[in-house]
Amino acid sequence: MNPDLDALKPYPFEKLAALKSGVTPPAGLAHIPLTIGEPQHAPFAAALETLQAHQQEFARYPATAGMHELRMAIAGWATRRFGLEGLDSERQVLPVNGTREAIFAFVQAALDRTRPARVAMPNPFYQIYEGATLLAGGQPLYLDCRAENGFRPDVDAVPADVWREVQIAFLCSPGNPTGAVTPRAEFEKLIALADEFDFIIASDECYSELYLDESAPPPGLLEACAALGRHDYRRCLVFHSLSKRSNLPGLRSGFVAGDAALIAPFKRYRTYHGCAMSLPLQHASITAWSDECHVRANRDAYRDKFAAVTDILAPVLEFPMPEASFYLWPSVPGADDEAFARALFAGEHVSVLPGTYMGRESHDGINPGRGRVRLALVAELEATVEAAHRIRRFIERSS
Repeated sequence: MNPDLDALKPYPFEKLAALKSGVTPPAGLAHIPLTIGEPQHAPFAAALETLQAHQQEFARYPATAGMHELRMAIAGWATRRFGLEGLDSERQVLPVNGTREAIFAFVQAALDRTRPARVAMPNPFYQIYEGATLLAGGQPLYLDCRAENGFRPDVDAVPADVWREVQIAFLCSPGNPTGAVTPRAEFEKLIALADEFDFIIASDECYSELYLDESAPPPGLLEACAALGRHDYRRCLVFHSLSKRSNLPGLRSGFVAGDAALIAPFKRYRTYHGCAMSLPLQHASITAWSDECHVRANRDAYRDKFAAVTDILAPVLEFPMPEASFYLWPSVPGADDEAFARALFAGEHVSVLPGTYMGRESHDGINPGRGRVRLALVAELEATVEAAHRIRRFIERSS
């Protein structure tokens, strides 16, 4: 087997299961998990109806590039959403089976192992960035996301000699687990660095449609390119998904868009990879990308939860109010996130994810996730509010 497999760290949820092992929570309280970022709102019904209407097309092989109609729907959505002059649906758009698969595969296709191969990523982070890097023979470069920098990566802290070894820089905006949004000016700063040091920017924007202020949608990397007049999106790729936007995580549908010079070899890689999206799923995806009403309703539901939960927890927990995503990132009393998560599960049958599991120790020996937990507000309102009440009760009882 590939010896690089031994470099992979246990996934956060494996660590959490070990942490809770042997703990018996109160039998009279139903379990409320706030750990996995899996939307629990109802899937977009029209997409499911379209899927059923086209189920006979499971009998056909799909093309790697996807249907022309799907690429057109994606290009139209992205152009409207981010104020682009346009996307070439033939050369600048590629449908994928969700952002997780695409992010992992892109690193395998893009990293040049014959020279220094650093991959910059936010810290804490979505662990696929790290795992993809290690299996491609690269070296992760962790960019800490701390309170003093608005929980966004501090690209100014990276010296020039390190940027020269970077081949890919990942952004996640809105951020997981922090909910922080990258301003357009910071996108533009990273674009300038990519031009200077010749690396690819890969922007994971799968939470872009879950924002709290309806008048202020988060900017994106391609939007920043367009503002600079870079309509070829050189060195830039974005990753988007229907999982959070349309509550369709099981559909495994998303897209990659941007620089045609990057899309073409990635498409060639995927032809061998054998991961084309099935035709019924493509039809369902067209329906989802073509409708905004269900997305606005989804945002309204998350706003209601954030308003309720933050009112309950603000007196006992300190947390940055996220601009987007469905996460809260509070610091915990005592600053021991693992002990807090284990005791909360034991006392209130509520599961949260220790922040330590999502980060790595940086140059100063400190894990920026330490002392915090991630709360995924994905359940329906009633269950999420009940979980918040239990967390507050636990903290008040423990203080």
